[in-house]
Amino acid sequence: MTPLLLGPHKVDPPVVLAPMAGITNVAFRQLCREQGGGLYVCEMITTRALLERNPKTFKMIAFAGDERPRSLQLYGVDPDVTAAAVRMIVNEDLADHVDLNFGCPVPKVTRKGGGAALPWRRRLFARLVRAAVDAAEGAVPVTVKMRKGIDDDHLTYVEAGLAAQDAGVAAVALHARTAAQRYSGTADWEAIATLKRALDVPVLGNGDIWEAEDALRMVAETGADGVVVGRGCLGRPWLFADLEAAFAGRPTRKLPTLGEVAGVLRRHAELLSETFGSERDACVDIRKHVAWYLKGFPVGAELRRGLAMVSTLAELDDLLGKLDANEPFPLDTLGQPRGRTNAPGKVHLPDGWLASRDTDTVPEGAEMENSGG
Repeated sequence: MTPLLLGPHKVDPPVVLAPMAGITNVAFRQLCREQGGGLYVCEMITTRALLERNPKTFKMIAFAGDERPRSLQLYGVDPDVTAAAVRMIVNEDLADHVDLNFGCPVPKVTRKGGGAALPWRRRLFARLVRAAVDAAEGAVPVTVKMRKGIDDDHLTYVEAGLAAQDAGVAAVALHARTAAQRYSGTADWEAIATLKRALDVPVLGNGDIWEAEDALRMVAETGADGVVVGRGCLGRPWLFADLEAAFAGRPTRKLPTLGEVAGVLRRHAELLSETFGSERDACVDIRKHVAWYLKGFPVGAELRRGLAMVSTLAELDDLLGKLDANEPFPLDTLGQPRGRTNAPGKVHLPDGWLASRDTDTVPEGAEMENSGG
C-alpha cells in the first residue's frame, strides 16, 4: 500500500481512527498513536458550538503537543455556518485537517436533516461541501465521511461522492451501511468498490474491520486507498500496531495475555487522568472501557463489577492485580463485532425530507447547539 495523501499530509499506514463520541479524546488517541501510525480524528463537534466558543467544544478539540496532523470532524447543515467554522479553524490554527460528517445515523442528528440524512438533499449537500472547501482556501484539506444512504431505497453514496469530488475534497470515506442499518448486519464492501471505481480522489473504506487481516482483505476486494477503523479498536488499541505491521508486510504481534491487556487499560486510565486533570474523572471515564478490554476473558462477575465502579487509580491497580496475568487472549473473540451492534431502525427525518432532492433550503433549527457527540 502506498501512503494516503491528504493535501500536504502523508498518512502511513493508510489507516484512520474514526471519530467516536465519548471515546476518541486526547487520551485515547495518544494510546492508539503509541501503538502505530495513522490519522487519529477527534470526537465530532458541531459548527455552531465551535463558532460560539462553547467551552466543552474547545476541550473536545484539544490536541497533544506532538499530535500531527491534528484531525477534526465537523457536523453542520448550514453551508454559511460551516464555512464560517472552517475559516475559524484555519485562521486560529485549530486543526490541520477537517472532515465533514455525513454518516451519523442517530435520530437527534437525522431529524434535523444532518449526518446521514443530508446527502439526500443533493443541492444542499454539494453547496455545503463546496462552502467548506472554499473556506479552507487550500490551507487544510477537507474530506467527507458518509454512509450508503438513508436506506436501501434511498441510496446516495455515488452521487454524493462525485459531488464532493467536484467540490474539491481530498478524499471520501464510506461507511458501507445505510443509516437505517445503524451498526447492524454486515457492511457492504461492494459499495466501497463501486465508489472507488466512480471517483478519482482517494476512497477510504469503513465497516467490519475487526482484525488487521480484515483491512488487507477490504483493500484487496475493493481497491480502497485506505481504511477507517471504529468499533474494532474498542478495548484493543493495539489493533493499530497490527494494522501498521500488516500494511508493511510484517507479521502482526503476538496476542496479549490478560496481564498485558491490564497494562494497556492502566495506561489508558493514566492518560485520561492527565487529560482531565482529575483522577476521579479519569476513573469514571475508564469504566465504560472495562467490558471492551475484558471481552471474552474468564473474569468473575464481582471483579468485573468492581472494575466498572473504580474511583481512584489505586483502586484500579488493586483490582487489576487480582487478574490472572497469564490468562491467554480469548481466541473466540477474534473477528467478532465490538461496541454497538444495535438493530436496524427507522430513520427520523424532517417533515417532507424525501419529497424533493433538489431543495437546498436549510431546515429550521438544523444547527445543533450542543458541543458534539
